[in-house]
Amino acid sequence: MDKWIQGAIKRKGALSAAAKRAGKSTLTFARNVMARGRGPRGTAKARLWHEAHLYVNVLRKLPRPSRAARIRAGRKAARTRARRRGR
Repeated sequence: MDKWIQGAIKRKGALSAAAKRAGKSTLTFARNVMARGRGPRGTAKARLWHEAHLYVNVLRKLPRPSRAARIRAGRKAARTRARRRGR
């Protein structure tokens, strides 16, 4: 029961791949898909709508890291980039 979200996601990365093909962010794409409507049951449009609905209503509401944690992560990424450049 701890990892119910992982069990709910059947096609991992499908929504973000579709958003990338459309040239939009995942959240913007998901909101556009939901605005267009669900469509007939069993169609690709309906499946995409359900993926978007899960993303917007569940995944986006998970706790976000604190500001301090985001700053630490940014500094760590900067150190990694500098090391890869050979500095």
